[in-house]
Amino acid sequence: MLERAGYPVEVIPSHIDEPTGQGFADPRHYVMTVSWLKAAAVAPQVADSLVLAADTVGWLDGQVIGKPNDVDDARRILTALSGREHELWTGVVLWRRPDDVQIAWQEYTRLFFRALSKDELDAYLATDTWVGRSGAYAIQEENDPFLRILSGSLTNVVGLPMESLARQLKWLGYGC
Repeated sequence: MLERAGYPVEVIPSHIDEPTGQGFADPRHYVMTVSWLKAAAVAPQVADSLVLAADTVGWLDGQVIGKPNDVDDARRILTALSGREHELWTGVVLWRRPDDVQIAWQEYTRLFFRALSKDELDAYLATDTWVGRSGAYAIQEENDPFLRILSGSLTNVVGLPMESLARQLKWLGYGC
């Protein structure tokens, strides 16, 4: 998404151990913690540039919906989401080096996941699209057959709220 928007990107993995979501009373605190940990792990490696870190999770019934461990966990997550509304939260940190100015924010999108039949669920799981995806799904950017955005941003669901990111980058003096 960043490259499509014209931003130059160099990926530096943070290699942090992400918390499971246990002990977090709300998704805002969780995504903010994880995105800041990612940024803090990478910032010392960057001499003079901007570090961008983000983390996205689902939130249902007062709990983080993280990435599934395996196909059975993906089935459990998708069954819980089937026919229900849920929230998807993203925490974002921009960390400017070398002056260490930091901007952090969170965004959420409300979604409806339509009810899945057993055959649809089995077919979806067979695609492995769920692997490494918070909530065990990846939204189609156009005409998703399962998800409907009720409020919020499509780019947030894809994994990075580009609209608010563009505003913050402009505020920091970075343009496309």
